[in-house]
Amino acid sequence: MRIVQVCPWFHPHVGGVESHVAELGAELVRRGHDVIVVTSARDRELPEREEWGGMRIRRVRARAVWLRTPIAPATKAVIGSMAADVVHAHSPPPLTSYYAAKTCSRRGLPFVITYHADVEVPSLFGPLVESVYRHTLEQSTIRRADKIIVTTATYAATSRAVWRYNPVVIPNAVDLDRYRPGNQGRVVRKRHGIGEGESVVLFVGRMVDHKGIENLLEAARSVAYAKFLLVGGGPELDPARRLATRLGIAGRIVFAGEVPHEDLPEYFAACDMFVLPSVSRLEAFGIVALEAMASGKPVVVTDIPGVREVITDGKEGLLADPVNPEDLALKMRVLLADDRKRAEMGRAGRETVERAPPAFPRCPTPPTSPRRTAFP
Repeated sequence: MRIVQVCPWFHPHVGGVESHVAELGAELVRRGHDVIVVTSARDRELPEREEWGGMRIRRVRARAVWLRTPIAPATKAVIGSMAADVVHAHSPPPLTSYYAAKTCSRRGLPFVITYHADVEVPSLFGPLVESVYRHTLEQSTIRRADKIIVTTATYAATSRAVWRYNPVVIPNAVDLDRYRPGNQGRVVRKRHGIGEGESVVLFVGRMVDHKGIENLLEAARSVAYAKFLLVGGGPELDPARRLATRLGIAGRIVFAGEVPHEDLPEYFAACDMFVLPSVSRLEAFGIVALEAMASGKPVVVTDIPGVREVITDGKEGLLADPVNPEDLALKMRVLLADDRKRAEMGRAGRETVERAPPAFPRCPTPPTSPRRTAFP
């Protein structure tokens, strides 16, 4: 099949949706499909056309960007010029999926959308903007879809944008060969000056408001015997550095910045536990938690829709109250103080990501591919 994936941003941009599209596209290519990714670009140094990972990328110049949302109406003409068996759009950020929906409706093309998260606008008038968008462009996009995909059942049941459209739940996947308990993290520890016997708490993600970085740093004050390894770049990176200094914990916080994708398994291997302190519905799943579990590491995630569905509390890790540094610190201390519990949870996490749920059986991997993909 010729499959057109449409997403607001893609390689070399880094983020959860970008990773999802990249892994999905790579697997489709391995299964013999022709995959084209239509995306946006502001950087004129990026080529308009590129082949990457077996996929063909077609970039459309954005006229402007507002709250990470590219405004690129030429996307409609680009999709309209392509021969496609199916168009699969990803949202948010919004608008790009709207362009795809309009084009598919006009041409009669099958249109699927993966709804990754609800839109949130962090401002005084944010709720008003969200409401207007939900009842106009978003509704126009969703009602044109032949099928709507969400990644968790809790999100399907609680998202006002999609629950009435009977979305299908298809969990995110994780590469079981790339992320595995046998990976070594000694090089990463040495690179960042972390001793062999020191406890390490890992965070991986973009440094943005909804990730709850400030809560993690507040909690770190009460976990004085551990170092915190924070991987990722973004607008909140410098504010996070300043907050760590104000809190007097800068000596125990390692800001690794953006890390090459191929190095991430070593970072998971270097930690004793992983934490995802997200505070917003913009975090609808948390693929990084799966990567930690596949690496055999216990996880602490916040108890919010979507994210909490990745684990069973007390089995693969612990749930923490959102926007509650004290509870987050407590859960981290509980795990760091018990080597046996961490090992048991790490094994349970690996078993969970290896086991595909009955509703979504594992598709056979082509004999030529040594890699495996599984759902939690």
